[in-house]
Amino acid sequence: MDLLFANDKQGEHAPSYYAATALTDKRWPELKGRHDTDVCVVGAGFTGLSAALHLAQRGFGVTVLEAHRVGFGASGRNGGQVGSGQRLEQDDLEATHGPEMARKLWDLGQEAKQLIRDLIADHAMPVTLHPGIVHACRTSAEVTHSHRMAEKLAREYGYDQVQPLDRDALRAILPSDAYLGGDIDRGAGHLHPLNFAQGLALACDKAGVQIHENSHVHHIRPGAKVRVQTRHGHIDADHLIFAGNGYLGQLAPRVSSRVMPINNFIVATEPLGDRVSQVLRENVAVADTKFVVNYWRLSEDNRLLFGGGESYGYRFPDILKTVRKPMLEVYPGLADTRIDYAWGGTLAITRSRMPYFARPLKNAFSASGFSGHGVAMATLAGKIMAEAVAGQAERFDLMAGLKVPAFPGGGMLRSPLLMLAMTWFAMRDRIGL
Repeated sequence: MDLLFANDKQGEHAPSYYAATALTDKRWPELKGRHDTDVCVVGAGFTGLSAALHLAQRGFGVTVLEAHRVGFGASGRNGGQVGSGQRLEQDDLEATHGPEMARKLWDLGQEAKQLIRDLIADHAMPVTLHPGIVHACRTSAEVTHSHRMAEKLAREYGYDQVQPLDRDALRAILPSDAYLGGDIDRGAGHLHPLNFAQGLALACDKAGVQIHENSHVHHIRPGAKVRVQTRHGHIDADHLIFAGNGYLGQLAPRVSSRVMPINNFIVATEPLGDRVSQVLRENVAVADTKFVVNYWRLSEDNRLLFGGGESYGYRFPDILKTVRKPMLEVYPGLADTRIDYAWGGTLAITRSRMPYFARPLKNAFSASGFSGHGVAMATLAGKIMAEAVAGQAERFDLMAGLKVPAFPGGGMLRSPLLMLAMTWFAMRDRIGL
């Protein structure tokens, strides 16, 4: 079974709030016949579209192939949070990679946020990046660590946008009894992810990129010119970019052994009206410290968009039941609130929680496994791969030099082993360890 087709209708977006409020319903044609291009990009999410746009701006001929719709995958379904740094915090990066590399990774994270701001402005996208992400902590030890990290970022990285929050200060922003404190990062933010993906696609279109939807890549033939085969056509390209992330499947086995697809879920309530102050008193996003993270924010029309729960097989579970439980643990007062949308999607993680950059073929590049930190970093990854295609591979090689171990058993055993691990962590969260 292929995750591309396990839970979704062919050529259609998930039935999400994002799809219902999409920027455009523009459709691009299916690939038919034989074509040649300088660079073929597989996947029309943040990574692939960013790569295509930056390549086109450098004068390359670019063709993007998407199995379903632009922004179909995690790029069009996620929580919309544009976080600072990397998925791992700076103290962990320093311990693992040393202070110099940790600083380089921090700087890349800062650039990734600015890149999103610049893309929105440069291409006049009708997309708003709202400032602020709250990190909500469940234990006093987590609160202490959060405050220490805020001080460290200000002192050692010159980043003074993170404000520590005690319990009262946190409750002034999100009135829930579930958390003891945390921090707010005013330099981070949140946006409508599908509209950002579609904005990138429209910019690509204007720059001369050829985009083909409903063009599922099922075979790749290596060579000096790589051949990329779809149902009704093929492309011969000098360079290939893999940008399928959790939906890549076995197109690049070396990547699939290190990148694990997992499913995550979101619900959107009815518009809350005056009750919105019972949920959030500022238009900021929130992520908590559970191992399976709860995350939420408000929509433009004051719905609660709440994400939580994971699964590791092909089929999605009962999404409403999966997400409603953690939502009510945070906001029990919403028990009578109607849920208007419930959807799931597939992202990808790595064992190290750092993205995996690789060259699966001599003339192919891949970046994936953003581990829940992909809105900003996936967009920057596309730009970095465009640089590498153009012969400026220093930043690609920097990221590719990060050790990302394979999952035990490779693609065959990664899911059952992860399920065992996640069960343990779920039990740990339940008993408060």
